[in-house]
Amino acid sequence: MKKCFYKITCQAGLVCMALLQLPAAAHAKAFERPLVLTDQRSEFTIRGKVTSAEKEPLPGVTIVVKGTSQGTTTDADGQFTLNLAGPGAVLTVSFIGYATKEITVNSQSTLNIELESDVRGLDEVVVVGYSAKKLRYLSSSVSTIGNEKLRDVTSNELPNLLQGKAPGVVVSSGSGDPTKPASIVIRGAGTISAGTAPLYVVDGNIDGTYNPVDVESVTVLKDVAATGLYGSRAANGVIIVNTKMGKSSKTEISVNNTLGFAQATTGKFKLMNAQQLFDYQSSFYPRNAAVLSTNTNWWDQAFRTAFVNNHNISASGGNDKTTFYVSGNYYKEQGTLVDNDRTGYNFRANLKTKFTDRLTAMILFNGQYTKDNLQNSNTLYDAYVNLPFDPAYDANGAPVDGRYYSGWLGRDRENFLQSLLYNYANGKSLKTSLDVNLDYELTKKITLSSYNRVNFANANTVTYYDRRTKQGGANGGELYTGSTDAHRLLSSNRIRYNEEIGKHSLALLGAAEAETSYNRYASVSGKGLPAGHDVMSVATNILTSPTDYSEQVAFRKFLGQADYSFDNRYFLVGSFVNEFSSLFGKNNSAANFYQLGASWVLSNEAFMKGNKTLTFAKIRASYGTVGNATIPNFASLGLYSISQSASYAGLPGASPFQKGNPDLTWEKILSSNLGADISLWNRIDLSVDVYNKKSKDLLYQKPLAAVTGYSYVWVNAGSVRNRGLEFNLTSRNITGRNFSWETNLNMAFNRNKILELSGGAATFNPGNRLPLAAGHDMGEYNLPIWAGVNPDNGDPQWEKLTPGADGTITKTLTNVYSSVQTADSRQFTKKSATPKFTGGFSNTFSYRGFSLSAFFNFVYGNWVYNDSRFYFDNDGLYESYNAMVLAKGWSRWEKPGDIATHPKPIVGGNKDSNQSSSRYLEDGSYLRLRNVRLGYTIPAAAVKRIGLSRANVFLSADNLFTATKFTGTDPEVSLSREADNGGLGTSYMKYPISRKFLFGINFTL
Repeated sequence: MKKCFYKITCQAGLVCMALLQLPAAAHAKAFERPLVLTDQRSEFTIRGKVTSAEKEPLPGVTIVVKGTSQGTTTDADGQFTLNLAGPGAVLTVSFIGYATKEITVNSQSTLNIELESDVRGLDEVVVVGYSAKKLRYLSSSVSTIGNEKLRDVTSNELPNLLQGKAPGVVVSSGSGDPTKPASIVIRGAGTISAGTAPLYVVDGNIDGTYNPVDVESVTVLKDVAATGLYGSRAANGVIIVNTKMGKSSKTEISVNNTLGFAQATTGKFKLMNAQQLFDYQSSFYPRNAAVLSTNTNWWDQAFRTAFVNNHNISASGGNDKTTFYVSGNYYKEQGTLVDNDRTGYNFRANLKTKFTDRLTAMILFNGQYTKDNLQNSNTLYDAYVNLPFDPAYDANGAPVDGRYYSGWLGRDRENFLQSLLYNYANGKSLKTSLDVNLDYELTKKITLSSYNRVNFANANTVTYYDRRTKQGGANGGELYTGSTDAHRLLSSNRIRYNEEIGKHSLALLGAAEAETSYNRYASVSGKGLPAGHDVMSVATNILTSPTDYSEQVAFRKFLGQADYSFDNRYFLVGSFVNEFSSLFGKNNSAANFYQLGASWVLSNEAFMKGNKTLTFAKIRASYGTVGNATIPNFASLGLYSISQSASYAGLPGASPFQKGNPDLTWEKILSSNLGADISLWNRIDLSVDVYNKKSKDLLYQKPLAAVTGYSYVWVNAGSVRNRGLEFNLTSRNITGRNFSWETNLNMAFNRNKILELSGGAATFNPGNRLPLAAGHDMGEYNLPIWAGVNPDNGDPQWEKLTPGADGTITKTLTNVYSSVQTADSRQFTKKSATPKFTGGFSNTFSYRGFSLSAFFNFVYGNWVYNDSRFYFDNDGLYESYNAMVLAKGWSRWEKPGDIATHPKPIVGGNKDSNQSSSRYLEDGSYLRLRNVRLGYTIPAAAVKRIGLSRANVFLSADNLFTATKFTGTDPEVSLSREADNGGLGTSYMKYPISRKFLFGINFTL
């Protein structure tokens, strides 16, 4: 036996020294592992009561011993009883609508616990404009989306992550190409020719770069009380991006990995195979049955199973003086279309330090490097129209060159697989952003701030068509290169004054800003390149004259704001902005904007105290003006073009290019908003907003007659109105110790109307599918009206309108398309490209360590012009193109008496039946299961054994299911007038979105 002192840890967590007498063998083993003795003290019972700040008892409150599954809930009187092993236990007290509280139990036997209200996270501080404020005290309409809500869908572009997450924020994409981000329209488009994209503000300054993995939260500012301080550029709303900052704690290292694959969605759309096409064409075109020996699925050749990788590592921490956040990200997403992908690298470093008790500094750096392989070689077009009768590969497995294959039947004689062997298009860009922000507390009430940013951006694009391909064959090879160099300098200097006197609170803000942007762009193209030589130095001639231009644009702004409140019940805010911009004419280069807001928190009134049903209530209103300046640089100036075509006697010559307008100025938007926020039973939260937004002095690129020598001039012309209703509803259906269920629904209704056009004109752009006409929606289609198929002979029919001398209009049916192209017979269809409403719907469940979420987004009431059907649903016009399989319920005319949706197919087409008309307008409404995610958080005790503090694994799927009547590959089209891929409301050879399946593992050291 051997005596020795041992360090002993008991179950209660107490450490003591004990003199024990042990056998020698046991004495040796005692040094191999700690000795734990069972705490033999008897359990004791603790009793307590949980109340609200208003001293009301709270039933159903969950009390759990931290780190264990032991716990209880309060009864109807807020009382609870709990047996504990001994002193030192930590109780976690939580209840819906209240801030969670932790209490350490010492020797007391009773507890009186008071929980503070946390309705809807209303005590959360959100960034609005140039300041931050608790959500419960805002007088404006905003939507805040936290990081955890953004990261369900997998994308490296923020607009894609915002889709369906906030009412009134309409996100849409005309393409599934990962190199093309979606577009955003907030509360409807209120412009004709100017941009509709919102203004981005990153970490307190306009513009800036960021990566979604580093985003802490996004705040969308929608009404003028929120957007007003960004005056001249806030007409389309403001999206404020706040990146992650370090916290005063031990350093944490987090690693997040996502891997998966994607497949193109095809919806209801299906192209014919060889047998189907042969059977169809045989009814009107003599095909040799020998063509059936080949059955190429060009769609499958063009699309692939693509892979997605997203890897991020970050470190954060700090002390009372200095905090830091550092992050690196690698993202690679292959497009489902072959030879198309995006690779991105991102590095961020955020440092905040307190030099003295008065001076605080932040240095924020972000760098992005992106490589894109862009769509090239008509791959998508060929996937839609190439005939299945034509082979993709020869007997040796090499791609066939359609130009020289004797049996090629397709109209374009192109095999994109052969082109992809040699052709390419790619882009590279490097963007950096550096912020230096200083806050100096001059007194306890006055703070001086200087926020400064410099952005640098360089981008290069190269497109090469080898002479061995169809695209490069005509010019012996073609090469196009372009480069952009841009940088922006911004300095925002601010003074804040805060005063509190009794129940009165006043905050004053003044700011002066200066911003200058510099841009330079150059491009050159050449031809006659030897095969495989993709450098400009070997080109034997130019394709077009080299282009090179440089620009400098300046903004200067002064603003002031006063924010007053009384007793946390009544709130008033007012602001004024004066801004100058070199974008506008010398006669109107500056403009003034003002904003007013007010709110009343009814639930803080004495008559509402203790109301257990209506636990929070606030009404708010705003009114004011903002502007739109998103036009090309120098739109107001008279410009000349110096080009080879204008040269004379070998000397440079200039010709008129753009007519100047010294009176050009901002679009001005007068906006009002009325909203309410309520919470019922601390369980159901509802926000409702109604708004009216009137735009006037619209920026419009007005066409000019050729005799003027100019193509157009920028003018201020017309007025547009947007009215709408938005709501956001969150219900915490079940909240238990182990199981919870939360539901969210947001919807937005918007109605658009053109009130006036320049000079009293009735229509701008007559003859277009989407003209602009007074009294109509900006997205309303104006087309010849399709009247179906004549059952007697299978001819197409349209409505023809004939005006009479007495002003009456006679409607007849005609099979002559040219007769309905006239202004008299083109009709407004009362069908619009803009939706009647949009929104999102989600359910989130959690059980112990498991979580399950399902998120839907939806669009209703918009009409899509399916322009692709011109090619593959053309009634025989293009027998050298493939055709689509008829959708359910469609039929072709075959014999007299048939009631059919499609005319009789005829070689060369049936009387222009595929020309532009309402025939190709389709209902674009859809409901999409945007994301499903199943996650599991590994118990802390398990991961701590391997040195981790947290670990989570998940399975996720994007775009699993879409319910729609649309017959194309995908009903989602761009809802912005600035759209690619055919424009607003048009689906043309759609690159469909992808269905993604992903696995992820995240852990923190």
